[in-house]
Amino acid sequence: MSEQWPDDAPVLEVTDLHVTFPGVNKAPDVRAVRGVSYSLKRGEVLGIVGESGSGKSVSSLAAMGLLPDYARVGGSVRLHGREMLDLDDRQMSRIRGKVISMVFQDPLSALTPVYTVGDQLAEAVRVHDESISKAKAVRRAVELLELVGIPNAEQRVRAFPHEFSGGMRQRVMVAMAMANDPDVIICDEPTTALDVTIQAQVLELLKTAQRETGAAIVMITHDLGVVAGFVDRVLVMYAGRPVEIGAVDDVYHRTRMPYTMGLLGAIPRLDLEEKTALVPIKGNPPSLSALPPGCPFAPRCPIAVPECELEEPRLLSIGAQPSREEIAAAHEARSVGADAQGAAPASDDGDTDPAVQRVACIRSGEIETNAWTATDIYPLPEIPADAAARAPRAERETVLEVDDLIKHHPLMKGSVFKRRVGTVYAVDGISFDIRERETLGLVGESGCGKSSTLMEILSLDKPARGRVVVLGKESGRLSARERFGLRRDVQVVFQDPMSSLDPRMPVFEIIAEPLRTHGFARKALNARVRELLDLVGLDVGHASRYPQEFSGGQRQRIGIARALALEPKLLVLDEPVSALDVSIQAGIINLLEELQARLGLAYLFVAHDLSVVRHIADRVAVMYLGKIVELGDVASIYAEPAHPYTQALLSAIPVPDPEKERGRTHIVLEGDLPSPAAPPSGCSFRTRCQKFKTLSETDRQRCLAEEPDLQPLNGDDHTAACHYAEKRAVV
Repeated sequence: MSEQWPDDAPVLEVTDLHVTFPGVNKAPDVRAVRGVSYSLKRGEVLGIVGESGSGKSVSSLAAMGLLPDYARVGGSVRLHGREMLDLDDRQMSRIRGKVISMVFQDPLSALTPVYTVGDQLAEAVRVHDESISKAKAVRRAVELLELVGIPNAEQRVRAFPHEFSGGMRQRVMVAMAMANDPDVIICDEPTTALDVTIQAQVLELLKTAQRETGAAIVMITHDLGVVAGFVDRVLVMYAGRPVEIGAVDDVYHRTRMPYTMGLLGAIPRLDLEEKTALVPIKGNPPSLSALPPGCPFAPRCPIAVPECELEEPRLLSIGAQPSREEIAAAHEARSVGADAQGAAPASDDGDTDPAVQRVACIRSGEIETNAWTATDIYPLPEIPADAAARAPRAERETVLEVDDLIKHHPLMKGSVFKRRVGTVYAVDGISFDIRERETLGLVGESGCGKSSTLMEILSLDKPARGRVVVLGKESGRLSARERFGLRRDVQVVFQDPMSSLDPRMPVFEIIAEPLRTHGFARKALNARVRELLDLVGLDVGHASRYPQEFSGGQRQRIGIARALALEPKLLVLDEPVSALDVSIQAGIINLLEELQARLGLAYLFVAHDLSVVRHIADRVAVMYLGKIVELGDVASIYAEPAHPYTQALLSAIPVPDPEKERGRTHIVLEGDLPSPAAPPSGCSFRTRCQKFKTLSETDRQRCLAEEPDLQPLNGDDHTAACHYAEKRAVV
């Protein structure tokens, strides 16, 4: 079917797609998708971006015919001119995986755990061509695994999904999607749960899939950096509707929709030297079962005018929106019954030219004329200057000192007669310190030992080896009473605010709990809780509410308020913004910077997002397989990283600028992090090191036999654990 289709004809056409989920027990209907339209030609890549709940994934599931039976789907989805919404599941099964395929967000749940990877790939091939023998299908499965970069494909084809790492499972999903050379591949957040190095591998793999199959790709993501250098066009969704669509360069450099401007301004940038407050979008997306009147973004928009609330703006070319007077007159006419159709918004304009940028904002013409940017529209918070933080580092008090810290876990075997068969080297001899009013970013891939380091510090117990000194007190030598008193000065903010807050307790009790535990005066308790809520930007009138009544960003603010209750000197932050949308993340980062300046806090900030660390940290420690491989101030490490692993991490982070991203060269690491139970000899990074491959045989022997120590570079504070460390700009 696809071979006879003209190259310039759309492969996939989605027109006025609507998806509604009926309410249960008299609850209102959820209008998840409201009028999505786009078309894709062969080889074209469309990015669909937006916050959680904007309708991105539901629109793709509707196109694939994977929505539940009770969902009401309207509009049109045409694949090679054939209407897909009229087909039953049996007919769709003949198309899914052959003409249109999908890469899901969570590969572990998408793959069947009781079948081998090879069986599942072979099934994907044979189900669409029964003439292929089982042996030939297995050979095709091996070819696909080799194509997506799975090492030892002939052996791994017999492995089960749980025997693969997260990145390798996603590679299998990509292999399955391209098994039958489809014409369209829909990728639903394919890199969201992956480390940045694995993300770079998967993005490179999707480019390979496009080259091999010539398929059109729909890339769904909330990360605007990911799509910048990968897609041709961008569709921005909010509250179930497209609010901006156009060529990627137009949307990124000449956006005329306040929501898109806010999203781009909220992203921490690696490529900008000057640190300024991030653009915060206040509030939360509306409920899709109770949308506000008019523009759904108006309650959060700083430039909203009364006319924005009269009718929902159509998706029109810039400057084609009706004037505010015309909108008011039309609304008045409808209100007196002149318009029998009521207040339903008119359909979008008929201009489907992909070269034309279209925006759903009645003020897009003003934004164009005045050349407004995100900082012109959104008021940036003023982060107070911290004069004390400018003092030389050596003159400031040491809040936390970690020296040669080790945390090893025994590997045991046997249920009755247990015996030790190995050791997991979770933390293997790391040293660093944090000074007053300073932020140290601890970064690295999942499994490198970041969280284990945190737990050792927070436990205040005697470590297996090394020292942890908090405010001059060595944790391993404290009595129980002294340890209890020291906990006032060391508090933690966890990654998932929902699981760290007791759902049975109102917010007042959650924040008051540490105060009561440490004997805070009962009379002053109420005033202190109100002060803390106000400090983190929450309404004090909401103190009686429960955690589930708040949004994710608000719950994280509650967690921060609880951590600040006892006026600590050191705040340990374990991935505090990784579970939040970018617009909510910006508000939390701004809040942390403001609190540090006002309260004189020191932060140990653990993250895998180096863009966030670049924005908030003063110094950075890069961990790999239980060891620190590079340590220094942010400016030095981000400008010229010296360790090959840090270089790969920084080069893998996408920059939300299409022009810059297309011109960058990414260092794509091969393979996954080795097991901490069986680390390589010598340099632990040598098995993935891009520099190791360029060395002579003599130089390689040193990497194989000798473990490198952290050594200063050019006599400054910047240190790296590499025998052949060489500073290099990669951003």
